[in-house]
Amino acid sequence: MPQTLQISEIYHSIQGESTRAGMPCVFVRLTGCHLRCGYCDTEYAFHGGQSRTIDQIVCEVRRYACDLVEVTGGEPLLQPNVHPLMARLCDAGITVLLETSGACDVSTCDPRVIRIVDLKTPDSGEVDRNDRSVLDCLTGRDEIKFVICSRSDYQWARDMLQKHQLHARTAAVLFSPVHEVLPGTEISGAEGLHPRDLAEWVLADRLPVRLQPQIHKVIWDPLARGV
Repeated sequence: MPQTLQISEIYHSIQGESTRAGMPCVFVRLTGCHLRCGYCDTEYAFHGGQSRTIDQIVCEVRRYACDLVEVTGGEPLLQPNVHPLMARLCDAGITVLLETSGACDVSTCDPRVIRIVDLKTPDSGEVDRNDRSVLDCLTGRDEIKFVICSRSDYQWARDMLQKHQLHARTAAVLFSPVHEVLPGTEISGAEGLHPRDLAEWVLADRLPVRLQPQIHKVIWDPLARGV
């Protein structure tokens, strides 16, 4: 029986986050998530999608002739067959990024996969779902991200950074402000945080982090899909 995955969408775009920001990238978005973050901008991936075999997914990815692929969601690690998919992509010489929450075990991932762990902040509403043991699995190839909604979120992320020395254990620590769609507009119940505010806090505390606005939301409509 062929191995299958429930896929929300596959598309070719510009990577808007991580240390690969600005690079062409193919995104494989899996369906399903067990978290409900207040700032979520991909609620459409919670349900639906199409069942596809790993062969079909790899074939579609290869059509774009792009050597950078991000496997995302939803929460991609909820589907066990994501692991053979990522291994197949790595075998093809593709650089594979995995965007995952801090609530899933990352220890079983292929060691060639670059894991970008989105550790949930208090304002996400899901901070209690973080599995702190995930931090012990991170290596110098991986990245960790904090999506920041407020000053209190920033202080929590700063304390986590310093307590666990995350900048010394990973390739990068990303501080990402919740994107402002329009002044006064909310995404899924969360107000945006102006990047200038976050930048000033980072500079004042001299943090060894990367300020990470979502540049794909600057290029295209912030609510657009497939970009």
